[in-house]
Formats: sequence, C-alpha cells, structure tokens
Amino acid sequence: MHPDFQRLMQDATRLVRGGDLAAATAAIQAALNGSPAMQSTPPMPTGPGGIVVDVEAREVPTQSPQGEPLDGPGEVPSPGDGAFVPGRCGDGRAQREYKLYVPPQAGTRPLPLIVMLHGCTQDPDDFAAGTRMNEAARRQGCFVLYPAQSQQANPQRCWNWFKHSHQQRGRGEPALLAAMTRHVMERHNIDPARVYVAGLSAGGAMAAILGDAYPDLYAAAGVHSGLASGSAKDLPSALAAMRSGGAAAGGDLTGVPTIVFHGDADGTVHPDNGHHVIRASAGGVDDEPQAHRHQTAAGRSYTRRLHRSPQGEVLAEHWVVHGSGHAWAGGSQLGSYTDPTGPDATQEMLRFFLEHPRHGPVS
Repeated sequence: MHPDFQRLMQDATRLVRGGDLAAATAAIQAALNGSPAMQSTPPMPTGPGGIVVDVEAREVPTQSPQGEPLDGPGEVPSPGDGAFVPGRCGDGRAQREYKLYVPPQAGTRPLPLIVMLHGCTQDPDDFAAGTRMNEAARRQGCFVLYPAQSQQANPQRCWNWFKHSHQQRGRGEPALLAAMTRHVMERHNIDPARVYVAGLSAGGAMAAILGDAYPDLYAAAGVHSGLASGSAKDLPSALAAMRSGGAAAGGDLTGVPTIVFHGDADGTVHPDNGHHVIRASAGGVDDEPQAHRHQTAAGRSYTRRLHRSPQGEVLAEHWVVHGSGHAWAGGSQLGSYTDPTGPDATQEMLRFFLEHPRHGPVS
C-alpha cells in the first residue's frame, strides 16, 4: 500500500465535502496508483540574456481541447494548507502541464484565481517555492495556477514572448494560457471578476501580453523584471529591448491595471522596460505619478510610484528596487532568481490584484 494512502484519501474526502471534485479526483488517483510527486527539474543553463532562446520548436499536438488530469498527486500538503495538484490542458492545437494550488477555503464561496508564469529554466515547483505565492494565497483564500512551459516548445522553458506568433489574442501561447485559465475556472468555484496574471522575466513579458490580449479575462497583471507587450518581434529585437528597453508596439496602449517590480541593477532585462510596461497599462495616463521611497527591514531601499486615473483611482504601481538584480523581490532562497532582501512582491501583487476586480462580462 502507498505509505500516504490514508492521508490522501482523507484529503480527497475533505475536498469532496468542500465541492472541489477535480482536486479530490487527483488525490484519489494518487492514493490508488501510488504515483510519485512531480519533482522540480534542476535549472539548466540560460539562453541569451537569460530569458530568450530562439528555436523552431514544434508544439505538442492534442486532439481534444479538454484538459486531462495527470496520474500523480503532486505535492499534497496537510489539509489545513490546501492541496497542490498537477494537471494538463490543451486548446486543440497544443497542450501544457500545470500545477494548481487549491486553498483550504475551496468550495465555500467563489474565490480569486492567480495565474503565475515562471521564468526561463524554472518550473511550477521552483516558482511556487521562490515566490511563496501559495502561502500568501492560503491566507487570502485564492487559487494559484502555475502553467509549465515545455522543453519541446522552448529548450530553456522560456515563454515565447518575443515571437510575433505568440503575442496576439487567439494565437500561440496566449491562446493556450487563456484556455488553461478557463479550464480551471470551469472546474473550480472561481470568481470570474477576480482572475489575475503575473510572471517573472519571460513569464512577466507573457503576463503583459495576456493583460493586453485578454482584458476581458484577466482583471489585472503583475510584471516582475519583464517587458511590455509587443516590445519585440524576433530574437534580434528581443535582445535589443533587453539591453536598452523596448516600447510597446504602437506606442502607448490601454491595458489592464498593472503592478510592476524591477530591480534597477538588473543586468538581464534593462530597468527601463518597467517604465514601458507602465506606459502600456491602464495606468499609463498619469505622467506625474506620486512617488514614495522606503526601505525594507533587511536594508534594501525601493521607490514606489502610484499612477492614477483622472478620477484619482490607482491604476498602476511601479516598484523600483534599488540595487537589486534580475530576481523576485522578497522571495525565498528555496527557489531560483529571488532577492530575499527586497520588498515582498508577492504580498504587494496580491494586495493590488484584490483591489482591482474586473468589471464587465467574461468572453
């Protein structure tokens, strides 16, 4: 018998009572099959600049647009912590694996969903450990979806933000990630007005694209050490944007409310890219933002700028972390690309998201 059989069945019973049948099914399958947890993959060498690799990789085809659960439990914490379960989803053209954090409050009421996009060489387990988003989501009562980029689509597991075929609504990876988001929404009690997307580096650039392409699905975006939507169309323009900053395609755009974190000592993605992300967001209308300088208990200083609408509503926040490199601010050393001395980007993104529910119907 699987040594965790009894615990997994107890988790499944709790999830069924809470109305979370998808997570309960994964736990039952794990108990019956005795499958090992999905392990983190050791980091591989980064590509040019650390966030792009130019390859002609073929997508993994799928015949069904429906997601199928994997045969293992993933990492299943104690019942009070919720569950971290794996799955797989496709949009009829390609498919990706993912991991989903299911909070202990699941099934009690409609809850927010945060979509977290990892950077190059990372995977869902690494990104969850480094950002500690699951712990923050448990306290707030949020689902967290971690899509996993495949090595077949990009050898370094970078989201292909820099390719023109992956930058528009209804095409490439944006369409796949939107389909995965809807897949989770259909299977869990998610509040459609509180669905958000965030990412680091290549994941941050893809989060900006999703906020631009699907404002009817994502209420707000968080971009950490990333680039603006449409700032590059190929590898040469991507490298140029990473070196000196790249403006969004078409100039200033109207996107969703956005919170940006960027280290001003980032040698991988030039800090000016943070300004371009803000200019392309819903908060880019404010040319004279209110600025506040602070310092963390660990000694790292940062400047926070609030961009407001003409009516005074904060629509964008730009956090410049002084002296920090290409790393998630306030993250844990248990994950890669983190700066534990910085302000807590996870807590601040979650706070910003919950302050910005989406208005209007979901498409």
